[in-house]
Amino acid sequence: MEGQKNNNNNNSIERVVSQKAIQMGSSFPCQICVVGFLCGVCLTSLFLAALTSFGTFQLGPISFSSTMLFSVAASDSSSSSGNSTSHDHTVTHSECDFKLKQAERLSESNSNNEGDEDERVSLLYSAWNAELTKSKTGGGGNYFKKDGINVSDIPNAPHLENCKVKTKLYGHLDQRTGNESFPPWTSWKGFLDTHPVASSNEQIKELKYQAVSEGTYPPWIAGSDEENYPMTRKVQRDIWIHQHPIDCRDPNVKFLVADWERLPGFGIGAQIAGMCGLLAIAISEGRVLVANYYNRADHDGCKASSRSSWSCYFFPETSQECRQRAFELMKSKEARNNGIVTIKESYTSKHIWAGPTPRKWGTPWSYLQPTTDVNGSLLVSHRKMDRRWWRAQAVRYLMRFPTEYTCNLINEANHAAFGTIAAKMVIESLAGGWPKFGQQSGEKERSEINEYVWSNHKPWIPRPLLSMHVRMGDKACEMKVVEFEGYMELADRIRRHFPNLNNIWLSTEMQEVIEKTKKYPHWNFHYTKVRRQARANMSMANYEASLGRETSTNYPLVNFLMAVDSDFFVGALGSTWSFLIDGMRNTGGKVMAGYLSVNKDRFW
Repeated sequence: MEGQKNNNNNNSIERVVSQKAIQMGSSFPCQICVVGFLCGVCLTSLFLAALTSFGTFQLGPISFSSTMLFSVAASDSSSSSGNSTSHDHTVTHSECDFKLKQAERLSESNSNNEGDEDERVSLLYSAWNAELTKSKTGGGGNYFKKDGINVSDIPNAPHLENCKVKTKLYGHLDQRTGNESFPPWTSWKGFLDTHPVASSNEQIKELKYQAVSEGTYPPWIAGSDEENYPMTRKVQRDIWIHQHPIDCRDPNVKFLVADWERLPGFGIGAQIAGMCGLLAIAISEGRVLVANYYNRADHDGCKASSRSSWSCYFFPETSQECRQRAFELMKSKEARNNGIVTIKESYTSKHIWAGPTPRKWGTPWSYLQPTTDVNGSLLVSHRKMDRRWWRAQAVRYLMRFPTEYTCNLINEANHAAFGTIAAKMVIESLAGGWPKFGQQSGEKERSEINEYVWSNHKPWIPRPLLSMHVRMGDKACEMKVVEFEGYMELADRIRRHFPNLNNIWLSTEMQEVIEKTKKYPHWNFHYTKVRRQARANMSMANYEASLGRETSTNYPLVNFLMAVDSDFFVGALGSTWSFLIDGMRNTGGKVMAGYLSVNKDRFW
């Protein structure tokens, strides 16, 4: 009886406590406390489970899925409702345990996937870098065999060019074949001309010859007539024919042999502008221009006969036969006295720099359409329209084909700037994953469309791309210098019209400009990694001397070609370098892309 009485008392007490608990639980503050307590239990269990799964007590990243976050939010929302019953907030042990394990697996999966992807991207970038170095130096070996990766396992690098193959193609297109009167230019592009059907089919050969003789245009011109300066394609064809006579030993063939300007105060832009003037003289006088010593190519990077020659960077301005003939005539006093061969010193500086533009093609500059913007208005005309048009034609011809050396420089710049982005893009495109260690994929996929059609596509770069040349430093003595913020205002103007524009290729000699890019986190800046000027009063000549001849030549030319290939351009009209970039773009299918300038200076 005593025990039964005690049990009844205990049951009574439990009923009282339960009723009190229910009354307390029905209150809103208590509901908050209960839910908070249960959430705390779940989070604590999650934390302990994560520590246990690692095997050691090391802290690592914890990832929450969007479904877990939504669940917590839904729970908080329901707890604030006065109509909710107590069982709505009850979280059983099994449910909590299930959610913890689900979150734990998701956390581990996300963490491992992200880590693995970063590792694969880094590995692919390094593999491409090794292949790039090997192709440049001609070395051999498989750098990643220790990791179970063969060369055949490495995916193609979309941002890199096959420089050896492309240079071979350029050589094919820059000379006559056998006794042909013209080079093998065709109405199609790239390697299609080397397809077995095209090379063996006599009808195709006849049609090709007919097309070339009737005026097929040079393959280095991109775009239609409407996308270039007036008569660009015809002028480029005529310049090539003028510079490549069929018989260089014909007594009627005359020559102009000229070294490039080499005074310390002459930058690369001034040197090119000077050679453009000499080419104008040569065409006007019916001479073949032979460019001789080029001091900026006088370094160890330019090998063998290309050392000290423009041909280290771009295809030569004339054939090797004409060069040899010109140098033979240079040794003849009679040839010099009779004017068969002349030299740069035969002409005044004024004639070279401000001489008349060749009138062989009439006055096509008289109908140039305005696509240059200054202060929100198009620049309709200026005093030197003929010079602008001619220098664009001349520099396009002189830079018509890059050499293998220059192609490798562009590859290195592309890989440094875009290699990681390209590797991530490729990794994401490979559904089967890469690499599959210990599994050989065999030779890379080969097909005729790869070899003859797609091989002509330009290397991938993030597009649209805006090129920006910020010229400051000692240029203040020649033109109005504009701060970096002024250039960025123009970039923002372009972006308002083209909102998908996010990338800027930046070229500048000033370190302060690079540092100011941090103020614009909504832009992606890409630039060559080279030491820049720390102070504005250093002359360009002293700055280039501090870099050394090879670096001070290579990186500006890379920037130049990147600017030419970019979708948009912002520069300064007062800068000769910007002036030449604009000319190359206007003979490269970019007339309608326009040009935004931060100033209107000098002869404009």
